[in-house]
Amino acid sequence: MQALIRLLDRISWTPGALVAWLLIPLIAASSYEVFSRYVLGEPTFWAFEIGYMVMGTHFLIGMAYALHSDAHVRVDLFYARLPYKARALIDAFTYVCLLLPLCVWLTIGFWHKVVAAYASHERSGMSAFNPVIWPYRLVMCAAFALLGLQALVQLIRCYQVLTGALPDKKQ
Repeated sequence: MQALIRLLDRISWTPGALVAWLLIPLIAASSYEVFSRYVLGEPTFWAFEIGYMVMGTHFLIGMAYALHSDAHVRVDLFYARLPYKARALIDAFTYVCLLLPLCVWLTIGFWHKVVAAYASHERSGMSAFNPVIWPYRLVMCAAFALLGLQALVQLIRCYQVLTGALPDKKQ
């Protein structure tokens, strides 16, 4: 079971670690846009679209990485004071009732949007650059699939805590 958990962790962690490097081209594109607009007096026609797509990819793929690293936002007022098994029970409930169904629904929904955008050669329509939109929608689909996969791993960990297979962490 632990080998499966490590494999699934790696599947959701690796893309997050890789897309962290997207900040470098994002900074370069934004810097070039500022230079081009204010120094050369000629704004680019592509920087806006590249910017939102790269930043969106960074954020979306980073969701599973954040869940894996326990770096997501959590209202901690009462949760941190609970015993470890109670926290595992709350987390399991949240994964089963909220996160996993949401991830399945969004993955399927975005997949349909990817197929439709690919078939129709849909373009963004937001600038003169006007790139095809299906690759970005595929990123959205993959991001929620990865988040669902990581939520499943976290659910298995909750089960292990509740059954005593995983030792309690210090409070």
